[in-house]
Amino acid sequence: MSHLFYEGTVYHKRFIPKKHDFTYPFFLLDINMSDLKSLKNKFFSSKSFGLFTFNAKDHFGSSKDFEENVEQLLKTFDISTPASMRFLTLPRMFNYVFNPISVLVLFNEANKPTEILVEVHNYNGGRIVYPVLLEQTEGTQYKGSVKKDMYVSPFLKRDGVYDFRLDYDNQHLNISITLYEDNEKTLIASLQSKSLVFNSKNSVSIFFRHIFLTFRVVTRTLWQSLKLYIKGLKLNSVTAKDQIRRY
Repeated sequence: MSHLFYEGTVYHKRFIPKKHDFTYPFFLLDINMSDLKSLKNKFFSSKSFGLFTFNAKDHFGSSKDFEENVEQLLKTFDISTPASMRFLTLPRMFNYVFNPISVLVLFNEANKPTEILVEVHNYNGGRIVYPVLLEQTEGTQYKGSVKKDMYVSPFLKRDGVYDFRLDYDNQHLNISITLYEDNEKTLIASLQSKSLVFNSKNSVSIFFRHIFLTFRVVTRTLWQSLKLYIKGLKLNSVTAKDQIRRY
């Protein structure tokens, strides 16, 4: 399959020390890495301004060539070139974006996910990439875990364990991330979504349904943080290491 959009709903739930949850609409672009040249239409560009833009400098290395950055990333983690790869991310809208998380999915010859490289950004200029080995649980469902090593929220510790769940095919994309702090389930964030064909018509439709998405991601984060502060949650400080781009 070529490129796709996945559109659905994000759900956040905090379990401790106070219960807190919320939902909001969201979408992701699913890029077929073997067909980057076709990542364009009347309203989507990878080189110039448009309603949507995919910019290599937003992810991984410093090269303007995204494939070169991915190749270098695989070398960094000593990963052999997979049979195929897909990249799940939020594109720029009117040339602006904030990507809390993007996921590079690696597939074997049987077209099964074997590993994901999870790119996480925070609001302090920090970035890290987590390599997560996947284990198939049932059908299109996979799981994997990795140690957390970056400050993300003032109400979360910078250390912990992320437990990933991936349920993914050309019809749906469901991702969940559960955070454990000191072996206690602290937070879960999940996306439940269905696919749309990548074309001009769907690009316009998604744009107008999510025209303020990036703005809302930022303001919603601030609003939910205020609610947590009012509930009395302890604040954690960012470190110098958490304000740089790693990998």
